[in-house]
Amino acid sequence: MSTNITWHEGSVSLAERQTLLNQKGFTLWFTGLSASGKSTLASALEQTLLHAGVNAYRLDGDNIRFGLNKNLGFGPDDRTENIRRISEVAKLFADATVIAITAFISPYRADRDTARALHQAANIPFIEVYADAPLSVVEERDPKGLYKKAKAGEIKEFTGISAPYEAPENAEIHIKTHEGTVEQGVQQILDYLVKNNLLTADQIVKKN
Repeated sequence: MSTNITWHEGSVSLAERQTLLNQKGFTLWFTGLSASGKSTLASALEQTLLHAGVNAYRLDGDNIRFGLNKNLGFGPDDRTENIRRISEVAKLFADATVIAITAFISPYRADRDTARALHQAANIPFIEVYADAPLSVVEERDPKGLYKKAKAGEIKEFTGISAPYEAPENAEIHIKTHEGTVEQGVQQILDYLVKNNLLTADQIVKKN
């Protein structure tokens, strides 16, 4: 627990930074079972935004565990700490007017609510994106062979098999990834962002 610290306010406000950089920062929080399509959607969205000249950065669950969170396991406490850390990182990106795109299973509703509250306290939009696919579908996809290993008892505390997943109740964006293409999912997200004045239609026109 840190002590004897004082918050140092900068000389540039969030609104001023957004005006100067001509972009609003916010966090798109992808959640869903392993193999639900979170990372695929997040990667495609990042590419679409960057090719349109919009500053965005993807923070992927597995990738983060290679560095920032490499000391964390998959028990309940470590999962909570994993999400706490990435919530803070995403908020920093968004505060810098970068669109933070996170792709984490984030199985516990309380942890996602904490991430949302952290953003709300900083006046930064937080958009939950539920990549929804039935367990039968993700087990069939199983690109990393994780469900097979979990069912064989080789992986403990695996979400959807031996650990719970608490699905969002009111996600801003709900994408049934088994019912549409990746391109359709990306468009659904872009439509939401334009409708809610987080991006303009002109901003997402692909640049040559």
